[in-house]
Amino acid sequence: MSPRLGRSAAAVRRARAWNDTGHKVAERWAVIRQHPHAIWWAFASLHGTVMLALTPLMVAGDVTGDLPLYRSWASGALADGRWPVLDYDWVYPAGALGPIVLSNILGESLYQFVWLLLLTAANAGGLWLLTDRGRKTVDATAAWWWLLILFLLAPVGFLRLEGFSAPMIVAALLLLATRPRIAGVLLAVATWIKVWPAAVIAAAVAASRRRGTIVGAGVATSAAIVGLVVVGGGASHLDSFITMQSSRGLQLEAPMSMPWVWLSMLGVPGSSVYENVGLATNEVMGPGDAWLINGSTGLMLGVLIVLALLTAVAARGLPGARRGARAVDETGVVLLGALALTTTFVTLNKVGSPQYVLWIAPVVAVGLALRPEQFRVPSILVAWTAGLTTLVFPILYLALLDLNPFAVVVLTVRNALLVVLFGWCALRVLSEALSAVGLTRRSPVVEPVGAGLRSLR
Repeated sequence: MSPRLGRSAAAVRRARAWNDTGHKVAERWAVIRQHPHAIWWAFASLHGTVMLALTPLMVAGDVTGDLPLYRSWASGALADGRWPVLDYDWVYPAGALGPIVLSNILGESLYQFVWLLLLTAANAGGLWLLTDRGRKTVDATAAWWWLLILFLLAPVGFLRLEGFSAPMIVAALLLLATRPRIAGVLLAVATWIKVWPAAVIAAAVAASRRRGTIVGAGVATSAAIVGLVVVGGGASHLDSFITMQSSRGLQLEAPMSMPWVWLSMLGVPGSSVYENVGLATNEVMGPGDAWLINGSTGLMLGVLIVLALLTAVAARGLPGARRGARAVDETGVVLLGALALTTTFVTLNKVGSPQYVLWIAPVVAVGLALRPEQFRVPSILVAWTAGLTTLVFPILYLALLDLNPFAVVVLTVRNALLVVLFGWCALRVLSEALSAVGLTRRSPVVEPVGAGLRSLR
């Protein structure tokens, strides 16, 4: 046999082996998906593995991720009486004090243990609702996808505040149709932990017929939080999270920062990566960055307003305009609007931490549960984005700080996927708005499919 034929035969054997392996994996996966308890075993395995991996740190009384900063704030509040927001300006909204301080109830040495227990409970609640309160565990695509995202983003998802706000948004969106008051409370609390759920609130206000109930519950909850801060003497610091964020530079990982990351890597004079010591972040600078630093917030808000208005048109049409022939899929419009607005928050933001993918993922998870066909493309894009995000941070982060070309390319691809998702969302919202006023044909209304159906009907 000639060497060429030998190599060809070997290549065929390798291809068959890979094909056989793929079939076996697919068959095994099908069996797992059919088991009624597999999703909960996977949930326990993921959270147990994280707990086990961090056990050496917890035994030593240490913490990792963003928890050292959180613990210092909690200790300062409980031991020294100096509370963030109440006594000084703070980078987070006042509601973030809840999980940060509560995790210190058993002392500093057990801070990370309590944090993980609380986070596991929050994730369990979100998964319970995604599986229709535990009744839909076979072929639960949305629930499995959500676990995949938690796995892919584990380095940040388990160690930052988004770990609490994300499952709250999953629950709020699933309860929006049948329990709007509870949904409104959850949305308000989540927004007072991290600001991004305001995008989901905007979509609900624009497209949901229950907007009055949602807003009423949210306002009452916000009034209670504001009242506690005012009574605690923090009225002058209540909005400090806004002013502190607006003064920030271009964060290294943000999609908006990519031109200056490449300029820095190519050694263009005046371009560099530097550490913002006060906020413990790395930022990038270079020629022409001032206009984006000063104008990006206005640009982002402008796009958010346009997309919110288009979402409202998609749900209700225009006064006096001819409506589309088909009925409005209110749930689909709310979810699409929430995805578009949240993706705008991430893509057009000069701040771009890795955990921001957890802003988008809850909306996609609920979309997969209720409108699987509509959210298939976003689910693929977000899954790849999550994987590349963890590859950037923490795996390649030191290399990225050194402007290693491979690390920069990986970050570029990851941010390009976010831009593609933003474009997809914007086009879909525009299409739905045009359909609502009769300028194009509206796609057929899709009936609720998947997890959470009984609770949402």
